[in-house]
Amino acid sequence: MSKVLVAWEAHLALSLRRSPHTVRAYVATAARLIEALGVQDWAALARVDTGALREQLARRRAEGLANISAARELSALKAFLTFARGQAGIENPTPPRMRGPRVKKGIPRPITPDEAVGLATLVEESAAQDWTGARDAAVLYLLYGAGLRIAEALSLRGADWPFADRLTITGKGDKQRVIAILPVVRQAVAAYLAACPWPLERDGPLFRGVKGGALAAGVVQKAVARARPALGLPDSATPHALRHSFATHLLSAGADLRSLQELLGHASLSSTQVYTKVDAALLLDAYRSAHPRAQDA
Repeated sequence: MSKVLVAWEAHLALSLRRSPHTVRAYVATAARLIEALGVQDWAALARVDTGALREQLARRRAEGLANISAARELSALKAFLTFARGQAGIENPTPPRMRGPRVKKGIPRPITPDEAVGLATLVEESAAQDWTGARDAAVLYLLYGAGLRIAEALSLRGADWPFADRLTITGKGDKQRVIAILPVVRQAVAAYLAACPWPLERDGPLFRGVKGGALAAGVVQKAVARARPALGLPDSATPHALRHSFATHLLSAGADLRSLQELLGHASLSSTQVYTKVDAALLLDAYRSAHPRAQDA
């Protein structure tokens, strides 16, 4: 990479502590802009204006970029150009002013408790090796039983085991939170570790790939994708949907929004409030399917 991109990557990973996925996406976005404009220094990047930004986004839209992806791309470009202007010596740098495409906010699509357990069970039973099946099921139990993001589950180390009743998790933005560990979750992880051919090392990853390295999220995602059709689940039933299901089911059981916000590690309560819409949508679906005159409502 160019020195510009190396500096941008280091800023994202070390100063802002963004996730590896975010770092890759933001660096790739910056690289596309640099290639399109043919510039390689901070001074030239600092002169990028709204017109150039609009042209870059138009090029990306012509490649088939959807509204939500275009909005993310614009956000990444603005962040990069703000950083570039700071590197060029501009005091109080701000990005070019440009409004992004309108994005209709959807609501998370949870699955039922039986579907969540059935998904973990089928993933385990259909794995090529017994220990990898137990491993993938343990990850899914952490997502549904503790509300973890998949990156958080896969960042656990050997030193985190054995789990106590409470576990401290470091999430987005290096923000820590304490989660409860249910017995069924602990049992699933214990079953995986008993079957795992790799030794548990204090400084090593808790979840291992078949070659002994850290387990990649894509492995679990593909296992879930293979299991979905047999259970009649939609494409939206991803590993992350288990976290949505955790939140929705807790809210339905009477959890308050502030407590749910802490359990999920949301920086803003507005991120948690979306689950009130999910809960209402589930109630409406139940009403329409059960009430004899619901279709008239």
